[in-house]
Amino acid sequence: MSSSHWRATSDNDWAKRYGYCRAVRAGHLAVTTGTVPMNPDGTPYTPNNGYEQALRAYEIIEKALADVGAAKADIVRTRMYVTDIALADDFGSAHKAFFADHTPCLTMVEVSALVAPEFLIEIEAEAYVA
Repeated sequence: MSSSHWRATSDNDWAKRYGYCRAVRAGHLAVTTGTVPMNPDGTPYTPNNGYEQALRAYEIIEKALADVGAAKADIVRTRMYVTDIALADDFGSAHKAFFADHTPCLTMVEVSALVAPEFLIEIEAEAYVA
């Protein structure tokens, strides 16, 4: 692994089946794959709780970025894919709680479904590491 191109792996079944990693850093840019709120055993985290699911996804993202030398404060953009836009306040409140005074750009889009029906949200993040 060169210092200009790092990868953080993911041990979940989808990553193995579809061939992707959790995060990649190329130079100053670090990005994460779409991240759903999973427990360590791969099961969905707190089904039917949008706020807690969003926070869990951000925890996974934060660790993946740390694995490639980036930090939460380096995040400049997030994208939320949600299955029920009526829960926007729950998802948005979790975003605000996670980031506090650091406010990256945010996009929230409603989608018809995610990889499993228990997941209410999937989040991507992009970071710039100075």
